[in-house]
Amino acid sequence: MHISRADVRAEYEYLRGHGDEVVPIANDVREGLAEIFEVEIAPVSEDQYLTAIDAVFEDGARAVNVATLTAMLRDLDVDNDYPGFVVDELLGRELAAMIAGEQPLRMLAEATFHYADLHTHTDGPAGADDLDAAIAAGVQTRVPGWRWTDRDPFDVVGAADEK
Repeated sequence: MHISRADVRAEYEYLRGHGDEVVPIANDVREGLAEIFEVEIAPVSEDQYLTAIDAVFEDGARAVNVATLTAMLRDLDVDNDYPGFVVDELLGRELAAMIAGEQPLRMLAEATFHYADLHTHTDGPAGADDLDAAIAAGVQTRVPGWRWTDRDPFDVVGAADEK
């Protein structure tokens, strides 16, 4: 596999054009998690999705890796699927984490990927549903909407004002 600047650009365009499929998955994930955790979580809009993808691709090193993982999952298929299960799960989990950003969002996206993957069924090669679940998990983790992300709960500077 060879990845060039043109390939990264093509995967960027693919992801930007894939919002119609991914945003509903991200919102289904948020609705499911909101129910499980008994919290309110704002839905992800198409604009937030595009902004998140743009932010991921503004970081050149991250862009190359996200583009590579995206291309791999788009093409990954294994006869009888099960032998490839570990590979597509590994790639999907890592893609979700890269899209989400740094810790702790990275770890949360990895965990969310498995939830999203259980609820995502995409026609095509084995990696297709893992790709959609990964993008949805990474974006929904990166995009604001969770109350706990409104401010750092352990912000020592901000907490100095609280008694």
